[in-house]
Amino acid sequence: MYNKKTVGVETLLGDPKKAVIKLALPMIAAMSMQTIYNLVDAVWVSGLGADALAAIGFVFPFFFLVIGLSNGLGIGAGSAISRRIGAQDKKGADNVAVHALIMMLLLTVLFTIPFYAFTDELFVLIGAGNTADMAIAYARIIFAGSIFIFFTNIANAILRGEGDARRAMYAMTLGAGLNIILDPIFIYSFGLGVAGAAWATIVSLAITSIIMLNWLLFKKDTYVSFKFDDFKFDKDIVKDIFRVGLPAAVMQISMSLTLLIMNLIIVQVDSTDGVAVFSTGWRVVTIAILPLMGIATAVVSVTGAAFGARSFDKVNIVHLYATKLGLIIESVIGVATFILAPQIAAIFTQADGMEHIASELTFFLRIICLFYPSVSFGMLSSSLFQGTGKGMYALILTVLRTLILTPLFAALFAFNFNLGLNGVWWGLVVANVIGPAVAFAWARLYIQGLMGETAN
Repeated sequence: MYNKKTVGVETLLGDPKKAVIKLALPMIAAMSMQTIYNLVDAVWVSGLGADALAAIGFVFPFFFLVIGLSNGLGIGAGSAISRRIGAQDKKGADNVAVHALIMMLLLTVLFTIPFYAFTDELFVLIGAGNTADMAIAYARIIFAGSIFIFFTNIANAILRGEGDARRAMYAMTLGAGLNIILDPIFIYSFGLGVAGAAWATIVSLAITSIIMLNWLLFKKDTYVSFKFDDFKFDKDIVKDIFRVGLPAAVMQISMSLTLLIMNLIIVQVDSTDGVAVFSTGWRVVTIAILPLMGIATAVVSVTGAAFGARSFDKVNIVHLYATKLGLIIESVIGVATFILAPQIAAIFTQADGMEHIASELTFFLRIICLFYPSVSFGMLSSSLFQGTGKGMYALILTVLRTLILTPLFAALFAFNFNLGLNGVWWGLVVANVIGPAVAFAWARLYIQGLMGETAN
Protein backbone atom coordinates (compact mmCIF):
# COMPACT_ATOMS: atom_id res chain seq x y z
CA MET A 1 0.00 0.00 0.00
CA TYR A 2 1.03 3.65 -0.39
CA ASN A 3 2.87 5.25 2.46
CA LYS A 4 3.81 8.42 0.63
CA LYS A 5 1.21 9.40 -1.99
CA THR A 6 2.73 12.30 -3.93
CA VAL A 7 1.05 14.76 -6.28
CA GLY A 8 2.55 12.84 -9.20
CA VAL A 9 0.97 9.58 -8.07
CA GLU A 10 -2.41 11.28 -7.63
CA THR A 11 -2.08 12.63 -11.18
CA LEU A 12 -1.30 9.17 -12.58
CA LEU A 13 -4.37 7.66 -10.94
CA GLY A 14 -6.76 10.52 -11.74
CA ASP A 15 -8.53 11.61 -14.94
CA PRO A 16 -6.56 10.10 -17.87
CA LYS A 17 -6.88 13.10 -20.22
CA LYS A 18 -5.81 15.53 -17.52
CA ALA A 19 -2.95 13.19 -16.60
CA VAL A 20 -1.68 13.16 -20.20
CA ILE A 21 -1.71 16.98 -20.32
CA LYS A 22 -0.19 17.45 -16.85
CA LEU A 23 2.65 15.02 -17.55
CA ALA A 24 3.18 15.97 -21.18
CA LEU A 25 3.36 19.77 -20.79
CA PRO A 26 6.43 19.83 -18.50
CA MET A 27 8.20 17.37 -20.80
CA ILE A 28 7.29 19.39 -23.90
CA ALA A 29 8.58 22.52 -22.15
CA ALA A 30 11.83 20.76 -21.26
CA MET A 31 12.22 19.37 -24.75
CA SER A 32 11.52 22.82 -26.19
CA MET A 33 14.49 24.06 -24.20
CA GLN A 34 16.47 21.20 -25.66
CA THR A 35 15.19 22.30 -29.06
CA ILE A 36 16.75 25.70 -28.51
CA TYR A 37 19.96 24.00 -27.43
CA ASN A 38 19.98 21.76 -30.53
CA LEU A 39 19.52 24.78 -32.76
CA VAL A 40 22.21 26.81 -30.99
CA ASP A 41 24.60 23.84 -30.93
CA ALA A 42 24.15 23.27 -34.68
CA VAL A 43 24.69 26.97 -35.39
CA TRP A 44 27.90 27.09 -33.33
CA VAL A 45 29.25 23.92 -34.97
CA SER A 46 28.25 25.12 -38.46
CA GLY A 47 30.59 28.04 -37.88
CA LEU A 48 33.43 25.51 -38.13
CA GLY A 49 32.34 24.51 -41.66
CA ALA A 50 30.56 21.70 -43.50
CA ASP A 51 33.23 19.14 -42.52
CA ALA A 52 32.51 19.78 -38.83
CA LEU A 53 28.80 19.14 -39.36
CA ALA A 54 29.59 16.00 -41.35
CA ALA A 55 31.95 14.80 -38.57
CA ILE A 56 29.21 15.12 -35.97
CA GLY A 57 26.88 13.41 -38.45
CA PHE A 58 29.16 10.36 -38.37
CA VAL A 59 29.13 10.39 -34.54
CA PHE A 60 25.34 10.81 -34.32
CA PRO A 61 24.54 7.08 -34.67
CA PHE A 62 26.79 6.23 -31.73
CA PHE A 63 25.50 9.13 -29.64
CA PHE A 64 21.98 7.86 -30.33
CA LEU A 65 23.18 4.42 -29.30
CA VAL A 66 24.07 5.76 -25.84
CA ILE A 67 20.75 7.58 -25.69
CA GLY A 68 18.98 4.45 -26.91
CA LEU A 69 20.46 2.12 -24.32
CA SER A 70 19.84 4.51 -21.44
CA ASN A 71 16.36 5.45 -22.64
CA GLY A 72 15.53 1.79 -23.14
CA LEU A 73 16.49 0.90 -19.59
CA GLY A 74 14.69 4.02 -18.33
CA ILE A 75 11.49 3.23 -20.22
CA GLY A 76 11.55 -0.32 -18.86
CA ALA A 77 12.06 0.90 -15.30
CA GLY A 78 9.50 3.71 -15.62
CA SER A 79 6.87 1.37 -17.04
CA ALA A 80 7.48 -1.18 -14.26
CA ILE A 81 7.28 1.55 -11.60
CA SER A 82 4.04 3.06 -12.94
CA ARG A 83 2.39 -0.38 -13.22
CA ARG A 84 3.26 -1.09 -9.59
CA ILE A 85 1.90 2.29 -8.59
CA GLY A 86 -1.37 1.37 -10.33
CA ALA A 87 -1.38 -1.94 -8.46
CA GLN A 88 -0.64 -0.11 -5.16
CA ASP A 89 2.68 -1.93 -4.69
CA LYS A 90 5.00 0.68 -3.10
CA LYS A 91 7.67 -1.83 -2.07
CA GLY A 92 7.76 -3.26 -5.58
CA ALA A 93 8.20 0.21 -7.09
CA ASP A 94 11.13 0.88 -4.73
CA ASN A 95 12.77 -2.39 -5.69
CA VAL A 96 12.44 -1.61 -9.40
CA ALA A 97 14.17 1.77 -8.91
CA VAL A 98 17.13 0.21 -7.07
CA HIS A 99 17.51 -2.51 -9.71
CA ALA A 100 17.40 0.14 -12.45
CA LEU A 101 20.35 2.10 -10.99
CA ILE A 102 22.48 -1.02 -10.56
CA MET A 103 21.68 -2.20 -14.08
CA MET A 104 22.58 1.28 -15.35
CA LEU A 105 26.09 1.07 -13.86
CA LEU A 106 26.71 -2.34 -15.43
CA LEU A 107 25.46 -1.17 -18.82
CA THR A 108 27.68 1.93 -18.70
CA VAL A 109 30.80 -0.19 -18.20
CA LEU A 110 29.83 -2.55 -21.03
CA PHE A 111 29.35 0.36 -23.42
CA THR A 112 32.16 2.75 -22.48
CA ILE A 113 35.21 0.46 -22.42
CA PRO A 114 35.01 -1.11 -25.92
CA PHE A 115 33.83 2.02 -27.74
CA TYR A 116 36.46 4.25 -26.14
CA ALA A 117 39.21 1.70 -26.80
CA PHE A 118 38.42 1.34 -30.51
CA THR A 119 37.31 4.87 -31.41
CA ASP A 120 40.00 5.41 -34.09
CA GLU A 121 39.32 2.18 -35.93
CA LEU A 122 35.57 2.70 -35.74
CA PHE A 123 35.42 5.94 -37.71
CA VAL A 124 37.91 4.80 -40.32
CA LEU A 125 35.77 1.70 -40.80
CA ILE A 126 32.51 3.60 -41.40
CA GLY A 127 34.06 5.89 -44.01
CA ALA A 128 34.43 9.21 -42.18
CA GLY A 129 37.25 10.08 -44.62
CA ASN A 130 38.70 13.58 -44.24
CA THR A 131 36.36 14.26 -41.31
CA ALA A 132 37.67 11.28 -39.30
CA ASP A 133 39.97 13.30 -37.02
CA MET A 134 37.19 15.65 -35.95
CA ALA A 135 34.74 12.78 -35.54
CA ILE A 136 37.22 10.88 -33.34
CA ALA A 137 37.93 13.94 -31.17
CA TYR A 138 34.20 14.47 -30.60
CA ALA A 139 33.40 10.80 -30.04
CA ARG A 140 36.16 10.12 -27.48
CA ILE A 141 34.73 12.72 -25.11
CA ILE A 142 31.15 11.49 -25.55
CA PHE A 143 32.20 7.88 -24.94
CA ALA A 144 34.28 8.77 -21.86
CA GLY A 145 31.44 10.76 -20.30
CA SER A 146 28.66 8.35 -21.17
CA ILE A 147 28.04 7.64 -17.44
CA PHE A 148 26.35 11.04 -17.18
CA ILE A 149 24.15 10.38 -20.22
CA PHE A 150 23.09 7.05 -18.74
CA PHE A 151 22.37 8.39 -15.27
CA THR A 152 20.39 11.48 -16.29
CA ASN A 153 18.16 9.41 -18.57
CA ILE A 154 17.52 6.72 -15.91
CA ALA A 155 16.85 9.29 -13.19
CA ASN A 156 14.47 11.19 -15.46
CA ALA A 157 12.63 7.95 -16.28
CA ILE A 158 12.22 7.11 -12.59
CA LEU A 159 10.76 10.58 -11.90
CA ARG A 160 8.39 10.28 -14.87
CA GLY A 161 7.41 6.78 -13.82
CA GLU A 162 6.09 8.13 -10.52
CA GLY A 163 4.37 11.06 -12.23
CA ASP A 164 6.92 13.72 -11.24
CA ALA A 165 7.24 15.24 -14.72
CA ARG A 166 7.83 18.72 -13.33
CA ARG A 167 11.11 17.84 -11.63
CA ALA A 168 12.17 15.86 -14.70
CA MET A 169 11.52 19.07 -16.65
CA TYR A 170 13.74 21.08 -14.31
CA ALA A 171 16.63 18.65 -14.80
CA MET A 172 16.34 18.57 -18.59
CA THR A 173 16.00 22.35 -18.81
CA LEU A 174 19.04 22.86 -16.63
CA GLY A 175 21.15 20.54 -18.79
CA ALA A 176 20.08 22.25 -22.01
CA GLY A 177 20.60 25.73 -20.56
CA LEU A 178 24.11 24.91 -19.37
CA ASN A 179 24.91 23.45 -22.76
CA ILE A 180 23.85 26.64 -24.51
CA ILE A 181 26.12 28.70 -22.26
CA LEU A 182 29.11 26.37 -22.46
CA ASP A 183 29.05 25.67 -26.23
CA PRO A 184 30.68 28.91 -27.48
CA ILE A 185 33.06 28.94 -24.51
CA PHE A 186 34.47 25.48 -25.20
CA ILE A 187 34.27 25.63 -29.01
CA TYR A 188 35.69 29.13 -29.60
CA SER A 189 36.96 30.75 -26.38
CA PHE A 190 38.98 27.65 -25.44
CA GLY A 191 39.70 26.91 -29.11
CA LEU A 192 38.63 23.26 -28.86
CA GLY A 193 36.57 23.22 -32.05
CA VAL A 194 34.30 20.21 -32.54
CA ALA A 195 35.68 18.61 -29.36
CA GLY A 196 34.48 21.69 -27.46
CA ALA A 197 30.88 20.87 -28.36
CA ALA A 198 31.33 17.42 -26.81
CA TRP A 199 32.91 18.89 -23.67
CA ALA A 200 29.98 21.30 -23.28
CA THR A 201 27.55 18.38 -23.46
CA ILE A 202 29.37 16.21 -20.92
CA VAL A 203 30.09 19.00 -18.40
CA SER A 204 26.45 20.16 -18.42
CA LEU A 205 25.22 16.58 -17.95
CA ALA A 206 27.68 16.02 -15.10
CA ILE A 207 26.30 19.04 -13.21
CA THR A 208 22.74 17.88 -13.86
CA SER A 209 23.63 14.39 -12.61
CA ILE A 210 24.85 15.75 -9.29
CA ILE A 211 21.57 17.61 -8.72
CA MET A 212 19.44 14.60 -9.64
CA LEU A 213 21.54 12.32 -7.46
CA ASN A 214 20.76 14.62 -4.55
CA TRP A 215 17.01 14.45 -5.28
CA LEU A 216 16.86 10.68 -5.49
CA LEU A 217 19.34 9.48 -2.86
CA PHE A 218 19.80 12.25 -0.30
CA LYS A 219 16.78 14.58 -0.22
CA LYS A 220 14.45 11.56 -0.23
CA ASP A 221 11.22 13.35 -1.13
CA THR A 222 10.39 11.18 -4.14
CA TYR A 223 7.69 8.51 -4.10
CA VAL A 224 10.17 5.68 -4.64
CA SER A 225 12.81 5.03 -1.98
CA PHE A 226 16.31 3.65 -2.54
CA LYS A 227 17.42 1.06 0.02
CA PHE A 228 20.72 -0.45 -1.08
CA ASP A 229 21.67 -1.94 2.30
CA ASP A 230 19.13 -4.74 2.07
CA PHE A 231 19.24 -5.09 -1.73
CA LYS A 232 18.59 -8.56 -3.08
CA PHE A 233 18.74 -9.48 -6.74
CA ASP A 234 15.26 -10.29 -8.03
CA LYS A 235 15.22 -11.97 -11.42
CA ASP A 236 11.50 -11.29 -11.83
CA ILE A 237 12.10 -7.53 -11.57
CA VAL A 238 15.01 -7.74 -14.02
CA LYS A 239 12.79 -9.67 -16.44
CA ASP A 240 10.03 -7.10 -16.04
CA ILE A 241 12.40 -4.21 -16.75
CA PHE A 242 13.96 -6.04 -19.68
CA ARG A 243 10.58 -7.05 -21.12
CA VAL A 244 9.99 -3.39 -21.94
CA GLY A 245 13.48 -1.91 -21.61
CA LEU A 246 15.38 -4.29 -23.89
CA PRO A 247 12.97 -3.90 -26.81
CA ALA A 248 12.96 -0.12 -26.21
CA ALA A 249 16.77 -0.06 -26.27
CA VAL A 250 16.83 -2.17 -29.42
CA MET A 251 14.30 0.25 -30.89
CA GLN A 252 16.71 3.12 -30.29
CA ILE A 253 19.65 1.07 -31.53
CA SER A 254 17.73 0.24 -34.69
CA MET A 255 17.33 3.96 -35.24
CA SER A 256 21.10 4.38 -34.82
CA LEU A 257 21.73 1.58 -37.29
CA THR A 258 19.29 3.23 -39.68
CA LEU A 259 21.26 6.47 -39.48
CA LEU A 260 24.45 4.54 -40.25
CA ILE A 261 22.80 2.79 -43.20
CA MET A 262 21.39 6.08 -44.46
CA ASN A 263 24.83 7.69 -44.27
CA LEU A 264 26.26 4.82 -46.34
CA ILE A 265 23.48 5.13 -48.93
CA ILE A 266 23.93 8.90 -49.09
CA VAL A 267 27.70 8.62 -49.61
CA GLN A 268 27.05 6.19 -52.48
CA VAL A 269 24.67 8.56 -54.29
CA ASP A 270 26.21 11.90 -53.29
CA SER A 271 29.11 12.89 -50.99
CA THR A 272 29.88 14.00 -47.45
CA ASP A 273 27.88 17.14 -48.30
CA GLY A 274 24.83 14.88 -48.50
CA VAL A 275 25.66 13.58 -45.01
CA ALA A 276 25.90 17.19 -43.80
CA VAL A 277 22.45 17.92 -45.25
CA PHE A 278 20.99 14.77 -43.71
CA SER A 279 22.55 15.21 -40.25
CA THR A 280 21.56 18.87 -40.11
CA GLY A 281 18.08 18.26 -41.51
CA TRP A 282 17.48 15.30 -39.23
CA ARG A 283 18.30 17.53 -36.30
CA VAL A 284 15.39 19.72 -37.42
CA VAL A 285 13.18 16.61 -37.70
CA THR A 286 13.98 15.57 -34.12
CA ILE A 287 13.15 19.10 -33.02
CA ALA A 288 9.84 19.01 -34.89
CA ILE A 289 8.67 15.81 -33.22
CA LEU A 290 9.75 16.80 -29.71
CA PRO A 291 6.15 17.61 -28.69
CA LEU A 292 5.25 14.04 -29.63
CA MET A 293 8.12 12.72 -27.53
CA GLY A 294 6.79 14.69 -24.57
CA ILE A 295 3.31 13.25 -25.08
CA ALA A 296 4.81 9.76 -25.52
CA THR A 297 6.51 9.90 -22.10
CA ALA A 298 3.13 10.74 -20.57
CA VAL A 299 1.43 7.89 -22.42
CA VAL A 300 3.93 5.34 -21.04
CA SER A 301 3.33 6.43 -17.44
CA VAL A 302 -0.45 6.92 -17.60
CA THR A 303 -1.18 3.72 -19.54
CA GLY A 304 1.18 1.85 -17.21
CA ALA A 305 -0.71 2.99 -14.11
CA ALA A 306 -4.09 2.30 -15.77
CA PHE A 307 -2.97 -1.15 -16.88
CA GLY A 308 -1.64 -1.94 -13.39
CA ALA A 309 -5.04 -0.97 -11.97
CA ARG A 310 -6.77 -3.06 -14.69
CA SER A 311 -8.61 0.07 -15.91
CA PHE A 312 -8.54 -0.80 -19.61
CA ASP A 313 -11.10 1.86 -20.48
CA LYS A 314 -8.54 4.45 -19.36
CA VAL A 315 -5.92 2.81 -21.58
CA ASN A 316 -8.28 3.26 -24.54
CA ILE A 317 -9.02 6.90 -23.68
CA VAL A 318 -5.31 7.75 -23.33
CA HIS A 319 -4.36 6.20 -26.69
CA LEU A 320 -7.05 7.94 -28.73
CA TYR A 321 -6.74 11.29 -26.94
CA ALA A 322 -2.94 11.39 -27.18
CA THR A 323 -2.94 10.39 -30.86
CA LYS A 324 -5.49 13.08 -31.74
CA LEU A 325 -3.49 15.68 -29.79
CA GLY A 326 -0.25 14.66 -31.49
CA LEU A 327 -1.83 14.70 -34.95
CA ILE A 328 -3.06 18.27 -34.54
CA ILE A 329 0.28 19.55 -33.19
CA GLU A 330 2.41 17.85 -35.84
CA SER A 331 0.14 19.00 -38.68
CA VAL A 332 0.69 22.60 -37.61
CA ILE A 333 4.46 22.05 -37.28
CA GLY A 334 4.57 20.36 -40.70
CA VAL A 335 2.86 23.28 -42.43
CA ALA A 336 5.11 25.79 -40.64
CA THR A 337 8.22 23.84 -41.63
CA PHE A 338 7.18 23.71 -45.30
CA ILE A 339 6.58 27.45 -45.41
CA LEU A 340 9.67 28.45 -43.42
CA ALA A 341 12.09 25.88 -44.88
CA PRO A 342 14.34 28.48 -46.61
CA GLN A 343 14.63 30.51 -43.41
CA ILE A 344 15.36 27.40 -41.32
CA ALA A 345 18.02 26.29 -43.81
CA ALA A 346 19.56 29.77 -43.76
CA ILE A 347 20.11 29.52 -39.99
CA PHE A 348 22.38 26.50 -40.49
CA THR A 349 24.20 27.68 -43.62
CA GLN A 350 25.43 31.17 -42.72
CA ALA A 351 29.06 30.16 -42.15
CA ASP A 352 31.66 30.27 -44.93
CA GLY A 353 31.62 27.11 -47.01
CA MET A 354 28.06 26.24 -46.03
CA GLU A 355 26.12 28.27 -48.60
CA HIS A 356 26.27 25.54 -51.23
CA ILE A 357 24.10 23.14 -49.20
CA ALA A 358 21.34 25.69 -48.45
CA SER A 359 19.12 24.77 -51.39
CA GLU A 360 19.54 21.02 -50.75
CA LEU A 361 18.69 21.51 -47.08
CA THR A 362 15.58 23.52 -47.99
CA PHE A 363 14.44 20.77 -50.34
CA PHE A 364 15.08 18.12 -47.65
CA LEU A 365 12.99 20.02 -45.10
CA ARG A 366 10.06 20.47 -47.48
CA ILE A 367 9.94 16.77 -48.34
CA ILE A 368 10.50 15.37 -44.84
CA CYS A 369 7.85 17.54 -43.15
CA LEU A 370 5.20 15.63 -45.13
CA PHE A 371 5.43 12.70 -42.69
CA TYR A 372 5.27 14.73 -39.46
CA PRO A 373 1.50 14.18 -38.89
CA SER A 374 1.75 10.41 -39.39
CA VAL A 375 4.43 10.04 -36.71
CA SER A 376 1.83 10.49 -33.97
CA PHE A 377 0.07 7.27 -34.99
CA GLY A 378 3.25 5.22 -34.66
CA MET A 379 5.09 6.82 -31.74
CA LEU A 380 2.09 6.98 -29.41
CA SER A 381 1.02 3.43 -30.28
CA SER A 382 4.52 2.22 -29.39
CA SER A 383 4.31 4.15 -26.11
CA LEU A 384 1.02 2.43 -25.36
CA PHE A 385 2.67 -0.97 -25.80
CA GLN A 386 5.60 0.06 -23.61
CA GLY A 387 3.33 1.33 -20.85
CA THR A 388 1.33 -1.89 -20.75
CA GLY A 389 4.44 -4.09 -20.70
CA LYS A 390 4.29 -5.20 -24.35
CA GLY A 391 7.72 -3.93 -25.30
CA MET A 392 8.24 -6.58 -27.97
CA TYR A 393 5.23 -5.28 -29.92
CA ALA A 394 6.77 -1.81 -30.00
CA LEU A 395 10.12 -3.29 -31.07
CA ILE A 396 8.60 -5.20 -33.98
CA LEU A 397 6.91 -2.05 -35.25
CA THR A 398 10.07 0.04 -34.94
CA VAL A 399 12.26 -2.53 -36.69
CA LEU A 400 9.69 -2.72 -39.48
CA ARG A 401 9.88 1.05 -39.96
CA THR A 402 13.57 1.73 -39.36
CA LEU A 403 15.53 -1.32 -40.51
CA ILE A 404 13.18 -2.68 -43.19
CA LEU A 405 10.98 0.01 -44.73
CA THR A 406 13.34 3.01 -44.47
CA PRO A 407 16.47 1.50 -46.12
CA LEU A 408 14.29 -0.41 -48.59
CA PHE A 409 12.41 2.62 -49.90
CA ALA A 410 15.47 4.91 -49.68
CA ALA A 411 17.52 2.53 -51.84
CA LEU A 412 14.58 1.81 -54.14
CA PHE A 413 13.90 5.47 -54.88
CA ALA A 414 17.59 6.44 -55.03
CA PHE A 415 18.91 3.62 -57.23
CA ASN A 416 16.04 1.83 -58.98
CA PHE A 417 14.07 4.99 -59.74
CA ASN A 418 17.31 6.94 -60.38
CA LEU A 419 16.25 9.83 -58.14
CA GLY A 420 19.62 10.02 -56.38
CA LEU A 421 19.76 11.99 -53.12
CA ASN A 422 16.18 13.24 -53.49
CA GLY A 423 15.05 9.62 -53.76
CA VAL A 424 16.57 8.94 -50.32
CA TRP A 425 14.42 11.71 -48.86
CA TRP A 426 11.25 10.41 -50.54
CA GLY A 427 12.02 6.92 -49.27
CA LEU A 428 12.09 8.30 -45.72
CA VAL A 429 8.65 9.83 -46.20
CA VAL A 430 7.04 6.66 -47.56
CA ALA A 431 8.51 4.49 -44.78
CA ASN A 432 7.33 6.91 -42.10
CA VAL A 433 3.77 6.88 -43.41
CA ILE A 434 3.35 3.12 -43.85
CA GLY A 435 5.07 2.16 -40.57
CA PRO A 436 2.90 4.33 -38.27
CA ALA A 437 -0.28 3.20 -40.06
CA VAL A 438 0.55 -0.43 -39.24
CA ALA A 439 1.38 0.51 -35.63
CA PHE A 440 -1.92 2.31 -35.05
CA ALA A 441 -3.97 -0.55 -36.50
CA TRP A 442 -2.19 -3.06 -34.24
CA ALA A 443 -2.68 -0.85 -31.17
CA ARG A 444 -6.42 -0.58 -31.78
CA LEU A 445 -6.73 -4.36 -32.11
CA TYR A 446 -4.74 -4.81 -28.88
CA ILE A 447 -6.97 -2.39 -26.96
CA GLN A 448 -10.08 -4.09 -28.30
CA GLY A 449 -8.69 -7.32 -26.86
CA LEU A 450 -8.19 -5.69 -23.46
CA MET A 451 -11.69 -4.23 -23.50
CA GLY A 452 -13.01 -7.68 -24.40
CA GLU A 453 -11.31 -9.11 -21.29
CA THR A 454 -13.09 -6.48 -19.17
CA ALA A 455 -16.45 -7.30 -20.74
CA ASN A 456 -15.96 -11.03 -20.12
